[in-house]
Amino acid sequence: MIGIATIVGIVMIAKTAVTIDSGRAGVLYRTFGGGVVTEEPPLGEGFHIIAPWNKVIIYEVRQQEILENMKVLSSNGLEIELETSAWYQPEWSKLGLLHKEKGERYVSRILQPAIRSATRSVVGRYTPEQLYSTKRDSIQKEIYKETKEIVKSQYIQLNEVLVRDIGLPPTIKDAIERKLKQEQESLEYQFRLEKAKKEAERQRIEAEGKALANKILSASLTEKILQEKGISATLELSKSGNTKVIVIGSGEGGLPVILGNQ
Repeated sequence: MIGIATIVGIVMIAKTAVTIDSGRAGVLYRTFGGGVVTEEPPLGEGFHIIAPWNKVIIYEVRQQEILENMKVLSSNGLEIELETSAWYQPEWSKLGLLHKEKGERYVSRILQPAIRSATRSVVGRYTPEQLYSTKRDSIQKEIYKETKEIVKSQYIQLNEVLVRDIGLPPTIKDAIERKLKQEQESLEYQFRLEKAKKEAERQRIEAEGKALANKILSASLTEKILQEKGISATLELSKSGNTKVIVIGSGEGGLPVILGNQ
C-alpha cells in the first residue's frame, strides 16, 4: 500500500508541478474554471504548482525573428523578389488573450500575412530603380510602420522589419547600374568644372587686388618723394665702413653717382 501511495504521489506531483524556463511564460488553462485565464498575468519563469486537472501552455516571450521571401510587383508592374525579416515577440501581459483569440500559431495566422500585405502595398509605390538604390531605407521604414499598424491590436509586439535583399531581373539590374555609373561620372565632371571656376575666380580677384595695390603705390610716389628716398639711401650707404663713394657729378634728379663700392 505504501508503494502504491508513493507512486500515486509521484504522479500527482508530476501533474501539478510545472517548470517554466527562462525567456518563456505560461498561460494557465482551468478545465473547470472558465478555460484560458486572461484576467491574471501569465506564469513567469520558475517552478509552479497547479491543480492536476488544469494545464499550462508555454510561450516563447523573448524577441524572435521570422524570415519572409516573396515576389511583389513594383509601380510599373515588374516582379521583384524581396527578402525580409521581422523581429517580434508576444505582448507578455496579454499572453492569455493571444492564446485565447489567436492560438499558438499566431505567427502564421497574423504576423506573416501582415508582413506580406504591408510589403506589397509599399513596394507597389516605387519603381525598380528606387527599390534598388535610393529608397531602400524608406521602404524598410514604411513596411515596418504599416505592419505595426496591422498587428498593434493583435497582442504582438513588432520591434523591427528589415529588408535583407532585393532581387531584380539581370537585364534591369544591369541597366540601373549603368545609369547610376553615368550619373556618378556626370556629378564628378560637374564637381571638376565647379572647382576650376572657383580657382579662376580666386586668381582673378588676386590679380585685381595686386593691380589696385600697384595703382595706389604709383599714385603716391611723386618725384619729390622719390628724390628724398634716393638721398636717404645714399646717406645710409656712405655711413658704411666698407663703402667708398666717389661723387663725379650728378645723376637723374640731382643724386650723386656712385662709382666704387667695396
